[in-house]
Amino acid sequence: MALSIITNTFAGNPLDRSSERRGDAAWLAEKLADPASLAVAIWNGKPLVEDNLGEDGKPTGVQIAYLRADMAQELAAGTEKLLFLGLWKDLAVFAVDLDGPADPAEGPLQGLGRFEELRGIAASMPPADAGILATARSMFEWRRRHRWCSACGQASEVGDGGWKRVCPACKAEHFPRTDPVAIMLAVHEDKCLLGRQAMWPAGMFSALAGFLEPGETIEEACARELMEEAGLTATSVRYHSSQPWPWPSSLMMGLIAQVDSAEARPDQTELEEVRWFTKEEAGALIRGELEGTFAPPALAIAHQLIKAWVEEA
Repeated sequence: MALSIITNTFAGNPLDRSSERRGDAAWLAEKLADPASLAVAIWNGKPLVEDNLGEDGKPTGVQIAYLRADMAQELAAGTEKLLFLGLWKDLAVFAVDLDGPADPAEGPLQGLGRFEELRGIAASMPPADAGILATARSMFEWRRRHRWCSACGQASEVGDGGWKRVCPACKAEHFPRTDPVAIMLAVHEDKCLLGRQAMWPAGMFSALAGFLEPGETIEEACARELMEEAGLTATSVRYHSSQPWPWPSSLMMGLIAQVDSAEARPDQTELEEVRWFTKEEAGALIRGELEGTFAPPALAIAHQLIKAWVEEA
């Protein structure tokens, strides 16, 4: 059952995560050996995909190219590179993390699909597939960045089907982290504020955003970022929706914030430019009709925040 009428790209993972099964090594081994179990392959952050064919036999997008789980286990050569993603009804689904310079689609996985950048294909995938891949990619990035125990510095080992790391030396347990980000569309009267960073492609404008700090609420983070980046004071903040963002493991919390002034100024550290857009201009922006200027693609929550404001009565 959908919990929200708004489902952003990478949300909506349909799998039952079955966390109670993660610590059952015998059950996991049984499911890995089951020829009915499936696996998702990720190579250097890119998922293995195949064309999604329409009734006329022509490609309508891409979808996950699943492997048999026992094949993924053979490729992994141990548990370090495996992840139990969950259950689709009674069917177990795993993921395998592959790396190295040689493309496995030209080797052991030849003929089974191709590896593509998730950011470039997510909008053309079934939403459920994008959600599954976002989970796998985020988890593998966390494991890649947290191979060493932060308590004693020793190499850690995988546990709970890939969902934690355990230090064999000091017994410390380490769990996946998700970095919360407040992303906000600032609104004053009949205009919204967008900004741009110097590193972005020329002409791109987006909503302002920043990571939450310890001891800070979402609303407080929104207000702080607006003041720091644009010199604006928030007067009210309302929640729109959230989005998992697997580069590497953020949770984007989308907000629409009323501000008390149109006197915005970029801080020249995070932002090089800020600009106010009327609803007509913002609508043209997300449709790609504002000459010399463009918004983030529809898969980004920033795009959806602008779109929601434009469509408000």
